[in-house]
Amino acid sequence: MTVSDGGPYVNGDAESSTLSLDDGDIHVCQDGPRDAPALLLIHGSASSTRSWNPMVPLLTTSHRVVRIDLLGHGRSAKPADRSYAIPDQARRAGVALDRLGVEHAVVVGHSSGGVVATALAEQRPDLVTALVLVNTGPSLDAFIASESAAIGLSQWPPTDEQLRQFASTGFSRAGYQIPAELLDDVRGMTYHSLTTTMRATRSYLEQRTLPDRLTVLGKPLLVIFGEDDRRWRSSSASDYRAVPGARVELLSGLGHSPILEDPPRTATPLLAFTAIHAVQAD
Repeated sequence: MTVSDGGPYVNGDAESSTLSLDDGDIHVCQDGPRDAPALLLIHGSASSTRSWNPMVPLLTTSHRVVRIDLLGHGRSAKPADRSYAIPDQARRAGVALDRLGVEHAVVVGHSSGGVVATALAEQRPDLVTALVLVNTGPSLDAFIASESAAIGLSQWPPTDEQLRQFASTGFSRAGYQIPAELLDDVRGMTYHSLTTTMRATRSYLEQRTLPDRLTVLGKPLLVIFGEDDRRWRSSSASDYRAVPGARVELLSGLGHSPILEDPPRTATPLLAFTAIHAVQAD
């Protein structure tokens, strides 16, 4: 394993490694005590492990924090001949945890990462002890259409202005400055991996809504939603109340990315939830 190479938006204490899977290399970061309860953090579309960096220091005092770059993102492989379907992304996440020796984890997903987290719980109920979804739309009915979501469909790579326009709907907190590294994450993708990933999320939600899937699973569920989300209607968070025992936390003044806009406020309900549902490593 190698140590992360640092940078202004990279957690320099992270232990970074690459796992060679049958259908592509997956980049993994680990932080915190290895014998602490495990948290798997899954980023959203067009993002990477770096989107969790502000949250990590708040979580490592009590957890082994594992982050992965999904195939097509960040420092993972971006093959044109492999599947980016949600079940396949979830399967790779499960294999990554197996390779790291993680037997139980609370899985936290941001945006479409919550869709991957749900699919992982469907595939590996033995592995996933509980779920936290952060600004993950429950169904396509909750989606807020935006022209900026079509970034790069007519031009690739996108211009800096196109990138800023695309990213702007991901944040609502007054005065928040979008880190340049997050724009680099989009720029670092291929046209194929970006568009195929977005279609995969749509396809998965078309098949069945997340509350329907989660009700069948019966896993403890926490939903955190920035109240001023400009990509998914925050009022749709109430749809998750159909899941028995689900907790829903709305964060006022924050948008689609509370993990970046206000990490402490986001971490507070998350840690209260994991204190109850996390499983200590053997």
